[in-house]
Amino acid sequence: MHRRIVLKSAAALGLMSGLGSFGLSAFAAGKIKPGSKAALIVVDVQNCFLDGGTLAVKGGNEVIPVINGLAPAFENIVVTQDWHTAGHASFASTYSGKKPFETTKLNYGTQVLWPDHCVQGTEDAALGKELKVPTAQLIIRKGFHKEMDSYSAFEEADHKTATGLAGYLKARGIKTVFVTGLATDFCVAWTAMDARKAGFEAYVIEDATRGIDLNGSLAAAWKQMSAKGVKRIQSADIQTA
Repeated sequence: MHRRIVLKSAAALGLMSGLGSFGLSAFAAGKIKPGSKAALIVVDVQNCFLDGGTLAVKGGNEVIPVINGLAPAFENIVVTQDWHTAGHASFASTYSGKKPFETTKLNYGTQVLWPDHCVQGTEDAALGKELKVPTAQLIIRKGFHKEMDSYSAFEEADHKTATGLAGYLKARGIKTVFVTGLATDFCVAWTAMDARKAGFEAYVIEDATRGIDLNGSLAAAWKQMSAKGVKRIQSADIQTA
C-alpha cells in the first residue's frame, strides 16, 4: 500500500488526539515528541545488510544518519541483531540444489532462503560502524536457533517463541514503539506487526527504513502493516529538539 500516512494537519486533529496516553506530546505543527513511555527500535543495522554485506539492502546505509538524528529524541532505545548459526535453516547453502531467494517448507511454514549472512561473532554480523545510538539500553539478538528463523524482535518465525522484548518493554512502562532499520518488508514489518499483537502502539518511520522488495514484498508489507494498525510516518514527524 503506497498511500503515505503522515502526521500533519489532519493527523493533528484525529490521530494526535489519542497520543497522550502513549507517552507522546503533540505540537501545534503536528509533530510528536516521544516521552518516557515511547521506545525507538533500531532493527538489524548490521554490516551484512549494509553496502558490501552478504545480504546488502539497496540504500541500507542511508538509514544510518536518519536514525542517528532521531536517537537523541528517545529516552528508550532497543537495538536488534540477526545472530545466525553457521548452517542456519534460513540459508540456501544448507540445502542441496537450493539457491538464494527460493523457498522451502519448514515446520513453521514457508521459509525464504537467504545467502549466508549475519553469522554469530563475525564482522558481517556487527552493527554498522557509523550507527550512533550510545543511549541504547538493550540489544536483542534473534535467529540464533539453528532450526528457525526470526524476523521479528518480539517473536521467532513459529509465532510462539518469544524473545522477551515485550515483557522488557512492558516492565518499563513502554506503551508505544517507533520502528526503524532493515529491511522494511521483513524484519521491520514483522517487528511492527508483532508490537501491535503484543498490545503496543506501533509506528514505522519510513525514511529510516529500506526494503528488499522481493517479488512485491515491500508493497505487501505496507498493506499488511496498515491492516494491523501500524502507523506510517516520516522522521520529520518526530520532534527531535
